[in-house]
Amino acid sequence: MIEALTFLVALVLLFVMMSIKIVNQGYRYTIEHFGRFVRVADPGFNFVPAFFYRVGRKINMMEQVLDIPGQEIITKDNAMVAVDGVVFFQVLDPAKAAYEVSDLYAAIMALSTTNLRTVMGSMDLDETLSKRDEINVRLLQVVDHATESWGVKITRVELKDIRPPADIVNAMTRQMKAEREKRAAILESEGMRASEILRAEGEKQAKILSAEGMKEAAFREAEARERSAQAEAAATKSVSDAIAGGNTQAINYFIAQKYVEALSQFATSPNAKTILFPVEATQLIGSLGGIGELAKAAFSDSGPDKPAAPTKPRVVPGIPQA
Repeated sequence: MIEALTFLVALVLLFVMMSIKIVNQGYRYTIEHFGRFVRVADPGFNFVPAFFYRVGRKINMMEQVLDIPGQEIITKDNAMVAVDGVVFFQVLDPAKAAYEVSDLYAAIMALSTTNLRTVMGSMDLDETLSKRDEINVRLLQVVDHATESWGVKITRVELKDIRPPADIVNAMTRQMKAEREKRAAILESEGMRASEILRAEGEKQAKILSAEGMKEAAFREAEARERSAQAEAAATKSVSDAIAGGNTQAINYFIAQKYVEALSQFATSPNAKTILFPVEATQLIGSLGGIGELAKAAFSDSGPDKPAAPTKPRVVPGIPQA
């Protein structure tokens, strides 16, 4: 009797120990009753009666990373590129992840690989190299929509590396070098053009300023000639008035002055080596003396205290008389 009771207690303890299930944080267990899914065991202590219930699948609920192995893909312009990437996913519904797909990891791998070929195969080589973010977004949308029925959320799809063939890389390098040289030549020509424009603007301003200076000088010269002509006209008028008043000394002075100026021009001529005067030297000296006497007479006659009296004109040698 005691042995039977001991056996029964041991059997109960064994049953209890087999029925206790501890679920770790970040995991979910599916509980099956004779092969049929009944519930999901949450993290912590769970009592699952042995022999009648059992743990079906242990599902990892944390975000996971799945590497996409290197793939050789032919682009739209028939260029062969090698691509590899990673897929980040998280299980949201453990029951669907356990029973809607037989091998979740293999299914996600196959789905990501085929859609990667589809997306990149519809693009040119330049687009695959320059639009990596667009490829990631398109892959994420397609794969996430396909795995929605499996209770899986695709959080991110990233391309790690895109490797074009060596000959294409060399051609791209030469193209980049040629493009940079082209931009450098364009910038240099634009700089030369700007320099020529600035130089032409400077010359234009210089010519404008020079023309304005010449205009101002011509205006000043014309004004000086006008004033000189006015002064000469005034002097001529004064001489004419004096002659009209009966004073012949003024005309003698005027003629003597012109005579001396004509002689000075002969003396200062650069081409004249020998000067032949049409009159004698004594006549010239006499003329100068006569001019001096005329000046003295003019000053003495114009005094304020002495009235002007008619005088007899003096004959000056070499000067025609009025």
